[in-house]
Amino acid sequence: MDCRVLSVQSHVVRGYVGNKSASFPLQVLGFEVETINSVQFSNHTGYEHWKGQVLTADELQLLYEGIKLNNVNQYDYVLTGYTRDDSFLDMVVDIVQELKRANPNLVYVCDPVLGDNGAMYVPENLLPIYRDKVVPAADIITPNQFEAELLTGRNISSEKDAVEVMNLLHSMGPDTVVITSSELPSPLGDQYLVALGSQKRVTEDGTMVTQQIRMDIPRVDAVFVGTGDLFAAMLLAWTHLHPNDLKMACEKTVSVIYHVIKRTITYAKEVAGPNRRPSPAQLELRMVQSKADIEDPGIVLNALSSRYM
Repeated sequence: MDCRVLSVQSHVVRGYVGNKSASFPLQVLGFEVETINSVQFSNHTGYEHWKGQVLTADELQLLYEGIKLNNVNQYDYVLTGYTRDDSFLDMVVDIVQELKRANPNLVYVCDPVLGDNGAMYVPENLLPIYRDKVVPAADIITPNQFEAELLTGRNISSEKDAVEVMNLLHSMGPDTVVITSSELPSPLGDQYLVALGSQKRVTEDGTMVTQQIRMDIPRVDAVFVGTGDLFAAMLLAWTHLHPNDLKMACEKTVSVIYHVIKRTITYAKEVAGPNRRPSPAQLELRMVQSKADIEDPGIVLNALSSRYM
């Protein structure tokens, strides 16, 4: 049986972000991916110039209506990322809920993009929609530390805090929570950032078990765009392929990101030349060139069980 994903994210002509960052890796791993482009831009907004169009909530509804009229609105997964508009986000939730009524086993993977490093980069009126409507509808969420703090109203200053926040997020709806990056200190030093994950599942005998892990990930001195979108897509894929093993799913997800970033930074430095900082165009993810690593990532980072389970 085909595994079908509806991905509602941004689209760029040049480069890899949003749907461009998610579709190819998912297709390589055998998923049928159908995309709705929330924006269509010439390139991501880290460039000096960009042009394009933004899809409205009414236009989103129209596209979905067309899919529905043809009775081809059967999906196993929905994947969503960056959104700036409150009515568009409301419409996404309505669509997810309708799809879940048709298929109660549908899994909704949401990257709740709100901001980073203490600053929001979407309008503040999106926060209550994410907190009260989106997160309760989601099965898997991938916030960063700042987003997890915003969604729960709790600060994270230790691994124990992070585990408590992940448990709070579980109580809001999602079975799987991965805090993709945090400012928590790593025992390996300040060249590493800490990611944490938690998964609740019911065993065959009806017992609820929780698996909680942490990973220490090397920092890279460059700004990449599209890695968060790639992370959410790969977590979707690897949790599907390893449904009861969050440790393995996270190791494979992070290892894919590592291989893609390593290949990208090597290429960007080569093209930029000695002692020159690579441009946004040179730092576009080397996605096609990483096909083999996406299909079968060599595990380069191991996840550890959290001490606070």
